[in-house]
Amino acid sequence: MNNPEFARELALRWFREVWNEHKTETIHELLAPDAVGHLEGGRDVIGAEPFAAFHASLLEALPDLQVEILRTIAEEDQVCVLWQFTGTHTGPAFGLPPTGAAVSTRGMTWFRIAEGRIIEGWDAWNQEAILTTLAGGAPIKLGA
Repeated sequence: MNNPEFARELALRWFREVWNEHKTETIHELLAPDAVGHLEGGRDVIGAEPFAAFHASLLEALPDLQVEILRTIAEEDQVCVLWQFTGTHTGPAFGLPPTGAAVSTRGMTWFRIAEGRIIEGWDAWNQEAILTTLAGGAPIKLGA
């Protein structure tokens, strides 16, 4: 299926439900069982469960996290989404106590779609700068 509009709508649904509505069940519905997520920092996750764990840890730290879609580009079975997220560090996570700091960053996610599901995704955003800021200048990594 090489339908760029379907790919775009699936990507928009991903961001709306997974990140803005915090629906874990959508992760399981939209990710293929062997989907590969290339996360920032060189970490890859395969399948819905590891991604759901990443999702939960980020929402634990930033329970009010919201994503604004700035642009999309879709071609054949691929779509790239330019986004901006905002949130407030009010939950403990990543070995850090809550700081109350507001965070915001822009990033991009590139999806590859097959048989109506996400089979591969690449994230690019400045995760390290946000985590370093929250840690008061000491570098930390997601999932650490």
